[in-house]
Amino acid sequence: MSTLADYPHLASGKVRDLYEVDDETLLLVASDRISAYDHVLSTPIPDKGRVLTALSVFWFGLLGGRDVAAPPVAHHLIAARDERIPDEVRGRALLVRRLDMVPVECVARGYLSGSGTVDYRRDGAVCGVALPDGLTEASMLPGPIFTPATKAEYGEHDENVTFDAVVAQLGPELAGALRDATLSIYARGSAYAASRGIILADTKLEFGLDPSGAIVLGDEVLTPDSSRFWPADAYAPGVPQPSFDKQYVRDWLTSDDSGWDRHGDAPPPPLPDAVVQATRARYIEAYTRLTGHQWPPPL
Repeated sequence: MSTLADYPHLASGKVRDLYEVDDETLLLVASDRISAYDHVLSTPIPDKGRVLTALSVFWFGLLGGRDVAAPPVAHHLIAARDERIPDEVRGRALLVRRLDMVPVECVARGYLSGSGTVDYRRDGAVCGVALPDGLTEASMLPGPIFTPATKAEYGEHDENVTFDAVVAQLGPELAGALRDATLSIYARGSAYAASRGIILADTKLEFGLDPSGAIVLGDEVLTPDSSRFWPADAYAPGVPQPSFDKQYVRDWLTSDDSGWDRHGDAPPPPLPDAVVQATRARYIEAYTRLTGHQWPPPL
């Protein structure tokens, strides 16, 4: 049986650690770390890594399955259960295909929130996409839009960019294919989430190229770390929405209770236990409501 020490460590991000299994295969390990406002917080969220992994496995299966309404999505997942996955990370690690990752964050938005609201209030547009007057926080957009961002180095901030900037960086063919794939996955994900009583407000996807040059969905997909999930029965535009994602942590950090200045030099404070437990509960509820399965899933 393999151990984590058997694999060369390749990289660490805010949440995940990447190891090399062989020339074609990587081990992607999701930790319980949580990030907000470009900081990795000192307080982990128990079970978070398992939720992200289990939800990604669910979505990769759903998107990669044969659907008469849509072709299967090529993705990087090889296995979530395999003898090459060490026991010490079982349940929060995936065997994945090695890809040449595209240096662009591919974001689809169906609703106005987060940095999209900031951009809209300033420019009347998001990533160069003009939007109607009169929209407010959590407004449903006339149709989903592609709003890419730079893929920043660890510790740096992703910056929203226009589609034209992606064309200049990657060329029109690849840029267009990424946009189409992002909007297609968002449409399928949001339709399924709606059937489970959840609004998928927006999502961030990452893609890579396989040796043939084909686009392959990588990293995580449609998790509470990469997406905004709102309960449909509580939806009320004009105000921030209750959510099944890490917005709860963001809200506490910017509240008077935290005492933290997000624009200062000090790191964020440790999270109180009540915030930790409430965040954990939201992640688990996202899993159970979206999948219809009980928590925890079998290892």
